[in-house]
Amino acid sequence: MKHIRSRDNPSFKALRSLAEDARERRRTGLSLLDGSHLVTAYRDKVGMPERLVVSERGAVQPEIIALQATLAGAETLLLADSLFAELSGVATPSGILALIRIPAVTETSAGRGSCVLLDALQDAGNVGSILRSAAAAGIRDVFLGKGCAGAWTPRVLRSAQGAHFDLAIREQADLARVIENYSGSVVAATAHDAVPLYRLDLTGDIAWLFGNEGAGLSPELLSRAKFRAAIPMAPGSESLNVAAAAAVCLFEEVRQKRL
Repeated sequence: MKHIRSRDNPSFKALRSLAEDARERRRTGLSLLDGSHLVTAYRDKVGMPERLVVSERGAVQPEIIALQATLAGAETLLLADSLFAELSGVATPSGILALIRIPAVTETSAGRGSCVLLDALQDAGNVGSILRSAAAAGIRDVFLGKGCAGAWTPRVLRSAQGAHFDLAIREQADLARVIENYSGSVVAATAHDAVPLYRLDLTGDIAWLFGNEGAGLSPELLSRAKFRAAIPMAPGSESLNVAAAAAVCLFEEVRQKRL
């Protein structure tokens, strides 16, 4: 196990670039998972990470020692606690990171079944929450259009809690083209000129469209939707957070299909 104590170490510099720079993640096809839960999810659903990074405090934690034992084939770096904190970016560092190769998705259109399309969602917490809801609802295909927070950023990864590894995620997707090639029904979640969600027949394949936190869906994408769905709310309530709205919509589809 290599012990790193200096910020000038090339391996540390490379890890810090990945943690801070989306362009570096795109260039290398690599990302960092923070915490035992995410590392375990990757191990169970994808396989061996490229490298483990453990803090000095983490190296003596029983949970991390046990997890390392299941990943004995991975190279491990031991970082000074201060350096690890720079990579982790959270108030209480977890003690373990994994360097992973971002799973490749070659197809550019949705397969059979329902899918989720995100139009310029900028809040990483919202993107991660929607990914988590999509995976829980049994949806595999997710398309992030231009302007969305990066799917493999640390905050999105933490928010999704391992859902990434149950999904086929495409970033910088041409959402209009995805809709053109989709054989099911396209449903836009919007409060404008929409019918109540619970009146729609959601028993077939659905492409769900969710828009930007402030501006909503672009007019072009709205015009391509077959249906517009609104979630009934109490008088005086203007809207739901987009991640909450997505969860309601996806699990109404689940409810109808199970009935």
